[in-house]
Order: sequence, then C-alpha cells, then structure tokens
Amino acid sequence: MLLNQVPAIITGGGSGLGAATARTFAVAGARVAIFDRDLSAAKRIASETGGIGLEVDVSDPESVAQAFKKVKQNFGIPRALVNCAGIGTASRILPRDGTLPISDFIRTLNVNLTGSYITMSHAAQLMSEATPLNDDGERGVIINTSSVGYEDGQIGQCAYAASKGGIASMTLPAARELARIGVRVMAIAPGLFATAMTDTLPDAAREAIAANIPFPKRLGKAQEFADLARHIVENTMLNGTVIRLDGAVRLQAR
Repeated sequence: MLLNQVPAIITGGGSGLGAATARTFAVAGARVAIFDRDLSAAKRIASETGGIGLEVDVSDPESVAQAFKKVKQNFGIPRALVNCAGIGTASRILPRDGTLPISDFIRTLNVNLTGSYITMSHAAQLMSEATPLNDDGERGVIINTSSVGYEDGQIGQCAYAASKGGIASMTLPAARELARIGVRVMAIAPGLFATAMTDTLPDAAREAIAANIPFPKRLGKAQEFADLARHIVENTMLNGTVIRLDGAVRLQAR
C-alpha cells in the first residue's frame, strides 16, 4: 500500500517514535492525524506535517471514538494506524517499602494494551467500509508498538512487559481475523532507543547502555523505527508478526 494521499493516524505522535513516524509518513504523502494526550505537542507536529493534531486519551473509548470521527470528517477513512502511545511505568510487585502498586499495573495495561486494542477496533471498523486500494484487496494496515521487554522483561517491568507482551500476542490472531476485510496487522518491538528520557542522561550512562547492544553499538534512532513502519505499510506480505528492532540486544535482569 502506498502512503501517497492516504489518511494515517499516529497515536503518541506528539513526540519520540510517533513524531518521527508522522514526519516520515507525511514526506511519503500521507495525510496525518496526530493523537496525543498533550494537545500542544500534537498540534506542533501537525503543523510540521500539514496534518491535524487532536487531544486523545487512548484508554478512553469515547475519546478515541470522537477522534476517529474527526479524522473521517477531515481526511476520510484512515488506511494506516500506527500505535505509539504508551507509558513506561516501572514498579516492583513487592517494593521494599511493602506497598502494593496494583494501580500502576492497571494503568499501564489500560494505556499500552487496552489503548492499542481500542484504536485498532475503531480503525478496523472504518477500514471495513473502504474500497480496496490494490489488486490484493487491501483496505488498511495497523501497526502496534510492542517492546523487546515482552521477551526480556527486567526486574520492575512486570506491568510494562505484560502490556507489551499482550500487544505481541494479539498480533497474529488480529491479523487472521482482519484478513477477511483486507487489513494487515503488524507489531514492532523496539529495543533501546534514544528518547526524551535517555537524552537527559550523562554521556557515561548512555555509553553504558549502548555497550550492551551487539551491533550497532548505539541507541536506536526514532527515524529507524519510522522507516520500518513505512516499509511495513508498503510491503503487503508483512502481516501477523512481531519484528524486533533492537541491534540483537537481549536485556539483562536489571
């Protein structure tokens, strides 16, 4: 599927991996809608890409429904959805102070996993109404963001790993189900990437993180994630699987 003039939604598009994906899709000709909890960030990226920026809480079905309605009104039926919205809560099952942070677990799953499911459901519903874009009968593509943590979860990452593992696990059954309407479903599992959080670390700390990556010995770049997302959209045979984008890293226990 070519991105030229295709309506595309990027959740978490106000920063990081999502912002890079929005810019890359826009360069390819897509009409981009940015969903983000931070409205100012969404509008900033939208102004760069000629798209629209919307304040959306992906864990709230009504917020998502209203946002999809606006996208359809402005651009038509979305043909690509890339879910980058997520949180990286770190908390132990049993912290040393004896508290039980169960609410952290619930919130992480609500945003990362349930949020991806909600947006995927709305996208599939609209895509099912669309005219096929090519001879294969393709109507759309959905890309969810997992993490290498779903396989290599570290201490304190139970909530995060569970949420990203859920995203990975639903990739194949979702692809099998949505095949009947010509919609592909993929997931990208990034490794250690340069983000706003790692940008604030001292050089020595960043070098120590990069030292654990076999090759290339550096943090991943948001543009590399965006380039893979674009390739997935454009390569129709990619469907129903999780791609690790990680430089062959395997996370240690801590």
